[in-house]
Amino acid sequence: MNATAVWGITREEALELMERYLDTDAMRKHCLAAEAIMRALAPRFGADPDMWGLVGLLHDLDYNETRDHMERHTLETEKILLDRGVHPDIIEAIKTHNAENLGLTRTKPIDFALTAAETITGMIVAATLVTPEKKIDSLKTSSVRKRMKAKEFARSVNRDHIRLCEQISIPLEEFITLSIDAMQSISGKLGL
Repeated sequence: MNATAVWGITREEALELMERYLDTDAMRKHCLAAEAIMRALAPRFGADPDMWGLVGLLHDLDYNETRDHMERHTLETEKILLDRGVHPDIIEAIKTHNAENLGLTRTKPIDFALTAAETITGMIVAATLVTPEKKIDSLKTSSVRKRMKAKEFARSVNRDHIRLCEQISIPLEEFITLSIDAMQSISGKLGL
């Protein structure tokens, strides 16, 4: 059975949507990184990597339109995906990554995973860019962990959101390692 039959959208269709709605290279790379991390996390929960990957890839689809109105972030994405017949589980997981602004509560592993995954991408990119080589292949877990403790480093990255990995029984150090490995696997696409 193909992804369209199961989830209402294929990865190729999701990629086209992401490229249509997100016009900056940085946001596209952020979504690709979130996808890679979500795919790596899915097996830990007996979940479908394709579904979790789609959630990561599409989670910020409406960012250009809502970045100055976070109380609407993901609601425009919901409309776009509903019109396409995308599975409600994907839409709900995407909305829940903006739980604080929408008055929602994270309850499922995917809810915590997406918020932690999409947030750690910024920390990993920032930590990579301060390495001498500026390559993710040389990035160490201990370096990211150290940078997380420095409040002035990557100030806009919400450390509490990254630590949500612990709500789904993944120790922070393990989560950082998994995330680095996932992003290293697509380093060419990320330009890192």
